[in-house]
Amino acid sequence: MAPRSRKPPRELLRRIRLVVLDVDGTLTDGRLFYGKEGEALKAFDVRDGHGLRLLQHHAGIKVAVLTGRRADLVQQRCRELSIEPVVGSSRAKGSALQQICEEVGIPRAATAYMGDDVNDLPALRLAAFSCAPADAAPEVLREVRWVAPHRAGRGAVRDLCELLLGANVGWPPPEDTPAPQG
Repeated sequence: MAPRSRKPPRELLRRIRLVVLDVDGTLTDGRLFYGKEGEALKAFDVRDGHGLRLLQHHAGIKVAVLTGRRADLVQQRCRELSIEPVVGSSRAKGSALQQICEEVGIPRAATAYMGDDVNDLPALRLAAFSCAPADAAPEVLREVRWVAPHRAGRGAVRDLCELLLGANVGWPPPEDTPAPQG
């Protein structure tokens, strides 16, 4: 089955009030780098970050992060982008997504989830709008409602932000948005 890339219905996109993102393979390209002292490093796309800022500022859509790894490495980037909650070390992403929805007071019916691998499938199946980067695992590409044109860590999150902004406030949005830090 070919990946789904058609634009989802505008009425679905307009209902989204919460975007939950996986980290490795979604916000990043999935590669890990290690420093001299053994510390892990990750690279984040600045355009993805700017898109998240625009999404929060113009559409009022809340953003959260859900990762299967420890969240220490992503805390700084999430602080810079006003992303919370940040949930790490999650082995059961479906129940973790439900907990995030309860914590922020937004139902799953108003939630989008973007993930790239089989461990994301439970959360993808629960979200009202499931999506994935272009280079996600084949099992994920077969199940999600929408596939971003770009790869993980290379604009996939920005694609999602532009899609949601376009449905809610128009794209491009007004130019009065502060640039993301970092």
